[in-house]
Amino acid sequence: MALRIRPVAYGDVGACALLVQAGSLTPEAERPDQVDAYWSAVQETRARLGDVLVAEFEGEVVGICQVMVFPHFQHTGSWCCELESVHVRADLRSRGIGSALLGAAEALARQRGCYRLQLTSRNVREDAHRFYRANGWDQTSQGFKKLLAEGGAGPGGP
Repeated sequence: MALRIRPVAYGDVGACALLVQAGSLTPEAERPDQVDAYWSAVQETRARLGDVLVAEFEGEVVGICQVMVFPHFQHTGSWCCELESVHVRADLRSRGIGSALLGAAEALARQRGCYRLQLTSRNVREDAHRFYRANGWDQTSQGFKKLLAEGGAGPGGP
């Protein structure tokens, strides 16, 4: 299997947005044609010491994982890492692609000096929960979310 995990490039963004949309429980929230908006998120993630990683299989982007690094107001302000948007194309699951993405994300977190890696996964994603546990993750918490705005405009408005 010709698999490579690497940082996302601008030319990957449309394919990545389609992956997120295909794996989302709210696909209508994604706008794969708005590449610059997604790229802004990549740049901001990098400015904060994280990155967006992609899995490339036989020259095609088939997986994504956003790695966010932040100082935690616990553990005496130590660095923490949170994963978001972990998606692998449905027809290529169970081939080690997701595990490779998690491994690369963990390596980045360790490189940045993070004491912990964490993520949330919706309750209905039982297959994902089995996957995370099989990759050494402990299911320790119940997550909560509150939607604040449709579309989530972010800093500075829409």
